[in-house]
Amino acid sequence: MKIVVAIHGTRGDVEPCAAVALELQHRGHDVQAAVPPNLVGFVESAGLPAVGYGPDSQQQLQGDVFERPDALTAAAPSDWLRLGNPLDALRKARAAATRGWDEMSQTLSSMTAGADLVLTGTAYQEIASNVTEHRGIPLAEVHYFPVRANTCVLPVRLPATVVRGAYAVGEWMHWQLLKPAESRQRRVLGLPPATTRPVARIVGGGALELQAYDPVFFPALAQEWGAQRPLIGSMTLLLPTEIDGEVESWIAAGSPPVYFGFGSMPVDDFADTVGLIRDVCGALGTRALICTGSSAVDDIATTDAVKVVAAVNHAAVFPRCRAVVHHGGAGTTAAGLRAGVPTLVLWVAAEQPLWGKQVERLGVGTYRRFSATTRESLLADLRTVLARNTSERARVIAGQMSRPSESVTTAADLLEGAARAGRPADTVC
Repeated sequence: MKIVVAIHGTRGDVEPCAAVALELQHRGHDVQAAVPPNLVGFVESAGLPAVGYGPDSQQQLQGDVFERPDALTAAAPSDWLRLGNPLDALRKARAAATRGWDEMSQTLSSMTAGADLVLTGTAYQEIASNVTEHRGIPLAEVHYFPVRANTCVLPVRLPATVVRGAYAVGEWMHWQLLKPAESRQRRVLGLPPATTRPVARIVGGGALELQAYDPVFFPALAQEWGAQRPLIGSMTLLLPTEIDGEVESWIAAGSPPVYFGFGSMPVDDFADTVGLIRDVCGALGTRALICTGSSAVDDIATTDAVKVVAAVNHAAVFPRCRAVVHHGGAGTTAAGLRAGVPTLVLWVAAEQPLWGKQVERLGVGTYRRFSATTRESLLADLRTVLARNTSERARVIAGQMSRPSESVTTAADLLEGAARAGRPADTVC
């Protein structure tokens, strides 16, 4: 079969889809990937053919729509006040939400000739939905948190009808941002004007929506959602890095460190953050392994107590740490829990506080907004995370986590089934 993977976002969004795409390729399918241009090299290095799809995702993350990256979607009221004129804010939000839309539609339309299925994520899902409608082929999605209407995520229990109505309103409002670009795309594709919001069309069309996180986080979701949204666990490529041996040697030379990393999240003045970590870990008598991720810093000398690196292999390093401190990305959160070590989430944006809340609920750590972190709060949070009962609970939860290889196999099986189900009867094998 021919399967097109069109995924936009940071590496945390792209890597899980690349993992299942590689599995499908190994099974003999023709798999083609469309990813942000800044991640084409990463996907090609994993062994997949890839083309650029939409704007540079790292530049988007550091874009000019908001003054600070932590105001992207989880903004406090004061963040929104800084946006100024509401009409200007609306125009900027619409421009950001639809940047590259026409070019992405053209790319995906070209790639899907003769395809059996398109796999996408929630970012720009509307583009993929319209293209698959045009082609008459199935659409599947990978979700990294419970994005569809449900009664399990909200802090208070509400009737399902109320929850569905509230989600529908939010989805309709988002559609208003996208509507000019989406209407133009549908005209070009020869589709009739849309009369319902995109999410309603995607769900109503029976799209398979893979939930790439473990049931341990939301145990009631599987029963509420059923087979259309299976909770399959986190997927990752488990890629080594060039400095794995160097990091392993440093860890082995002393006591287990606390890991600090913020993935693709922009962090203002990372050098100051390193100084804060060095100070707090010194006060606690623990070593620190700091991963810079997307943050640019000058060379910082490695000492017995602190090592700063660009990237690490989470699967290899996390089990050898006392705790992990990170931004609360879905993949990093899962990797920490699989390693059986406690977690401190210092969230920056988007759904990250949701994962922090689940970490706290499970008793394996705590969470706080990164921009609200001080020396005193970091000391207090690390003392909580490093407590014996938290570490013991983390080891218990690790035994309930799925293995990435199993998640990838399950996802590939389900995608093959969805593709076959969408084929004409005389071509199904």
